[in-house]
Parts: sequence; C-alpha cells; structure tokens
Amino acid sequence: MRKFAPAFLDAFQFNATDAGDGLQAAVALLRDQNRTGKRKLPDDPPMPFASKHWSSLIFQDDQPKRRVYETAVVSTLRDRLRAGDVWVNGSREYRRFDSYLMPRETAETVMRDAGFKTDPEAWLSDRRARMAKRLGQVNRALKRDALPGVRIERGRLKITPHDAVTPPAALRLERAIDAVMPRIRITELLWEVNAQTGFLDAFTDLRSGKQHDEPAALLATILAGATNLGLERMAHASSRVSHAQLTWAQTWYLRPETFADALGRIVDAHHGLPFAQHWGAAEHSSSDGQFFSANRGSGLINAKYGPDPGLKIYSFLSGQYGSFHSSVIGATAGEAPFVLDGLLSNPASFDPLVHYTDTGGVSDHVFALFHLLGMTFAPRLRDFPDRRLACFGSAKAWLTLSPLIGKPINEEVIRQHWGDIMRLAASIRDKSLKPSEILRKLGAYRQQNRLYLALGEIGRIERTLFMLNWIENANLRMECHAGLNKGEARHSLARAVFAHSQGRIHDRSNAGQQKRAMALNLVIAAITFWNTVYMDKAASHLARTSPLYDAKLLPHTSPLGWDHVILSGDFDWHSGAAERTIARSLNIRPARDWGT
Repeated sequence: MRKFAPAFLDAFQFNATDAGDGLQAAVALLRDQNRTGKRKLPDDPPMPFASKHWSSLIFQDDQPKRRVYETAVVSTLRDRLRAGDVWVNGSREYRRFDSYLMPRETAETVMRDAGFKTDPEAWLSDRRARMAKRLGQVNRALKRDALPGVRIERGRLKITPHDAVTPPAALRLERAIDAVMPRIRITELLWEVNAQTGFLDAFTDLRSGKQHDEPAALLATILAGATNLGLERMAHASSRVSHAQLTWAQTWYLRPETFADALGRIVDAHHGLPFAQHWGAAEHSSSDGQFFSANRGSGLINAKYGPDPGLKIYSFLSGQYGSFHSSVIGATAGEAPFVLDGLLSNPASFDPLVHYTDTGGVSDHVFALFHLLGMTFAPRLRDFPDRRLACFGSAKAWLTLSPLIGKPINEEVIRQHWGDIMRLAASIRDKSLKPSEILRKLGAYRQQNRLYLALGEIGRIERTLFMLNWIENANLRMECHAGLNKGEARHSLARAVFAHSQGRIHDRSNAGQQKRAMALNLVIAAITFWNTVYMDKAASHLARTSPLYDAKLLPHTSPLGWDHVILSGDFDWHSGAAERTIARSLNIRPARDWGT
C-alpha cells in the first residue's frame, strides 16, 4: 500500500458531499505529507472514520501513528467510493450516487403507471393495517394451536419439516419413461432442437449482422464451451470443422446478446409444448448458485466448498424447467444481490411473478425490491426461527407472537428517503440500473448510507408479511421446496454436461467465464426442450401399454434426465441430423416386464 497509495491519491480528484469534508481533508493531509516528505502527523489530524476502532489504533501513547492513519484513510476512501458517497468526475464505475437514479418526477410517474402507491403516508398506512391484520390472525391461530406442525416452544418457533412430496409410483413412472426415450448423440440433439426453434438464427456477425454460413461451426463452438472441452480439443474431436472456424465463431458470433436471443427462442418454444404444462406455471421461477472448481487466478477460495479456488454459476429455472438465465459470480460473493438480475434480464416472453431461492439469495433489501417491482419473493429460510418479525409500534398486542418480534419499524427513515426509494425502484424497473450493482454499492458503506437503511426497513415489513404467510400456509412451504428441488435437478445435469477437465474452469477473464456459463445454459435448455418433446411421446405410449402410467403422476416427472443422451466421444456435425424431418422412434423392446 505504501508503494501505490501516494500515486493513487495524487492521480485523482475525489469529490464528496458536505458529509465527506473530513475525508477530503484527510486525503489533502496525506498528499501534503507525501509531497513534502514529512513523516510526523499533526496532533489533531482529521478523523473521518465511522468506526471508533480506528481511533484506538491510530492514537497510541497520545501520538497519531502515520502508517495506521494512512491505512485507515485509504480504507475509508475505498468504502465510500464503492458506496458513491465519494466520486471521481468522468468515472463510469465511481460516479456520484445520485447520478445512477432517474429524476424524482419521472420516477413517480413510472411507479404510478405500474400501479404502485407513490404517496409515503398512503403506503405506510396500507402496510400498517395489513401487518396488524396478519399478526392478529397468526397470533390467534397459534394461541389455539390451530396450525399443524407449527408451535412456539420456550420462546422459539418450531416448524415440522414436510416429508418428500414425490410418491414412489412417480419415480417408477419416470424410470419407465426414461427407458423408452430414444438414444441420441448430443450433436444430433442440437440439430433437431434448432430445426424446431431456429435458435441458431440468433447468432449473427458483430459487424455485418449476417448469420453464419457454416452453422456446424457455431454448434461446435457452443458445445466446446458447454462441455468444457475447449476449442482446440473440439476441433480435433469434430469432423470437417477446423480450429480457425471455431475461433472465428467464438470471436464474432457468440456474444451475451446473441446467447440471450437464442436462449429466449428455446425457452419460449419449450413453454409452448403441451407436455410442459404438467409441471406447473412457468411464472413460478427459482434460482440457485452452483460451485465449479477453477485454476488459481481464475477463481477464489471459499472454505464452504473446500480448499480449491472456484466460482459460482448462478442459474434461473422457470416453473416448467425452462433454464432462462445464468451468470458467473465470485465464489465468495453473496447471492442475494444477483437474484433480481436474472429476473429482469429474462430473454423469454414470460414474466416471473413468484420466485423461490434458498437462504443464500435472501436479504431484507431483496425483499424490498421485489415488493417495489411488483413481484413475490418466497425464499426457503434455513435460519427461519432466528429471524425476528417486525411490527409498527409495540408488540404487546400479540402476546403469543411477541417472543418472535424484534424492534419496531423505523417509519421516519422511510419517509425521509421515500423520494430516493422511488427513484431507485423506477430506475431498476426501467432497466437503466442493474440491481446487483446498486445493491452492492448501497451495502458498501452501510453506516453512512441512509437510503440503505430505509430500504432495509421496507424489506423488514415485506419479510415479516412473508414469514407470517410461511407460518400459516403449509402449501406455500411445499411449493417452495418443490421449486427449489427443480433447481437441484438442473445442477446434476449441468455437472454431467460440463464434465471435461474434471469440471474445472480455466478461463481467467470474466468475459470468457460468462461465455462458458451461457453456452452451458443453452445446451441445458436444448436438452430440456428435446426431452419434453419425447417424454410426451413416451408417456402416450405408456398410457396404452403400461400399468405404471397414471396421468396424475406426470407433474412429478422431470425433463432433466440425460442417460439417453451421448455427451462425449467424436462429434460428427454432418451426419444428416440437420435435415432430419421424421421424429425418432421410441426405444421399445418387445418383451418388457413393467412390474420390475
């Protein structure tokens, strides 16, 4: 730090609001000390530190320590740059926080048009009445012991876990469907999905906008990323496709926007299949992170996943198994800021209404933004009993629930920052602001950012209403578990596809890692689409021939199987599958014992 901090402080002009005068004075003092070569600080240097811990470290023997002081100033400057309290003119990443948000009048118009109450008093009155009503209902139900599986013991909430909802008969039916699915190579599967969805038309040249004149090279490049095989080894394993062609396609055709367009075509076609309707509403989506090992320099170490470095691919799944978004995040990064990114970047035509995550995707600020954007957040909270409910005013009116209720809602901080809350929500709704970026910026310097506190109070209100629903509604708990189980099944398929190099990611650049994740997601979506088409045919066959068939069990099946898909070996891109128009025959054996 001593090597680079003087040059860093001298190179930029840091601006701040009036609240940042102390930090600017501290930076000016260090500049002067560096320029003149002085080593001793004045007896009363500026102390712009939120934490009193710095003061105790800086003043030892009643004399300020230069090295500790410099560390404290640079650390504080870093935090305030991240939060937007301090900014650099001309910087795109470190702008003034206000510059990220749309004007208040425009924001209120956007929110009003979306059906949101833009008057803070009206909104607070509505939430106060709703929370009082729900607290009263759940309090009376718990007092009468009228909620099966839910009770309060010694001031702690206890909820009995649900048993698995998949009946054994459904597992037998799914195995029977898998057994008659046609066997197919991944190359032919991709050609057949393209014939029905036209997803390859989305990949156009960056400069001319024209489609590739050799679509086999495009498919080979996509599969090279999805399987983690790499371009060079894919060229050696493929017939009539060169390494130069793959590199050209990777550089000029595979971009985030073309991947999104292609993925949207597959997912929309998948949701339009009659058999997909068995799995519920597409609008009930879920998301979860999956860890992949990486080389040193390509990832970070997270002790939760072991001693090896890696990264996470955060993926989104619709209620009908449409894998509609994925992005790479750091192995140590929290998942909560990225939950809304995938929902707002959804390339498919459906609008997510209810979204499930596990505990890693939860924060009060995410609850707040879901409410402000008109969506329902329904996470599975592993630490549910440890999270406190909130209320307006005193908790004495709800004696049974009072052991679970924490501090009251700070209404005044919501009123004070209501205008900025509207500006923030409208900017995200308008897609001019990426949720993950602004949430990380808000959380970078929490002690000073009052908007962060106000948004958290709104989140506490919405989280409390959700928790009351979770306590009272057993169906909500089961639906959330079922939604997240779909994501777990997708993880297994992702591992099977991304199998080469022991599933270890070698790309060092974020762009390369993102392309690999998008290619994997596209191939998963293609396999899901193809499986759904042929599961419909297999189920129709079993309905005529097997005693195992029961239409009521079909919602418990899944299109994420891959035993019948040949994922490795030599890749023949010119086998004639691109021109195939006749559906494949099911894998039917004459003498089958359905009872086994």
